Amino acid sequence: MSMLNIFNVSGSAVSAQSQRLNVVASNLANADTVAGPDGQAYKARQVVFQTLPFGQPGEAAATAAGVQVTQVSEDQTPGRRVLDPKHPKADLDGYVTYSNVNAVEEMVNMISASRSYQNNIEVMNTAKTLLLKTLQMGQ
Repeated sequence: MSMLNIFNVSGSAVSAQSQRLNVVASNLANADTVAGPDGQAYKARQVVFQTLPFGQPGEAAATAAGVQVTQVSEDQTPGRRVLDPKHPKADLDGYVTYSNVNAVEEMVNMISASRSYQNNIEVMNTAKTLLLKTLQMGQ
């Protein structure tokens, strides 16, 4: 593996974790929302990753190593229902349907994605430092 491939792998991971952080932010922003005009509450979203393996040298796939986001899926579990007959969005039984976002799980997701992002930036900085030191040795 070439030293330059490290930047491709880490760069793809940084991009994927950035998308994950955006999805987590969207989930947290909608954690306490109620059902909209269509009667459906916000559903939590999760990012699905796929690894991209190294190809054989000389192939186009050889440069496509790393990770990518394949889809953003919606959690289909029902939202929590709270009895509040005076709420303007209450159904005929007096229940209000909130989103199915679990704020604690989303915070854990945010910390995990943030640390992965930081680690991949550190990998790129370390690789850059090693390449610079290699060039200095040749002088």
